[in-house]
Amino acid sequence: MSTGDTGLTQDVLFDILSSARRRYVLHVLNTEGEMELTELAEHVAARENDIEVEELTKQQRKRVYVSLYQTHVPKLRDAGLVAYDEDGQVVSLRSDANDLARYLDDEQERFPWQYVYLGIALVGLVVVGLSAAALVVGLLLTAVAHAAAWVSDRGNPFPDGPE
Repeated sequence: MSTGDTGLTQDVLFDILSSARRRYVLHVLNTEGEMELTELAEHVAARENDIEVEELTKQQRKRVYVSLYQTHVPKLRDAGLVAYDEDGQVVSLRSDANDLARYLDDEQERFPWQYVYLGIALVGLVVVGLSAAALVVGLLLTAVAHAAAWVSDRGNPFPDGPE
């Protein structure tokens, strides 16, 4: 089964998109354009460590660079999504990858569904609380009504008391 115009099978597409690092590589190339592998590794390392590029250590840069060079860029190249110039070490997005843009949205721009679910839960708690309160009030009113009916059937239970 092929997915749209890319010619990728669904299994290959899911395998490519299963890695957050590959998704971010595609996102960066889609928004920033082609760049050298070292610069791309810096963008990815900064994102993964939640720091600015200037704050990266040599070890953080190297770890991501090696991973991109040995694993992720070749996998993206084999899938036909990126082009890699080994001489200049420049990575660029191929036109086939444009169809994947809808899967590459920045995770921080997503709708905050957790707040919707929190609101629904709070409304549910209020409804349950009001139902419990209504039940207690109903039981109290029933008890008062039964006591009033008992008193009226039996007459004044305190006949010798003051009036």
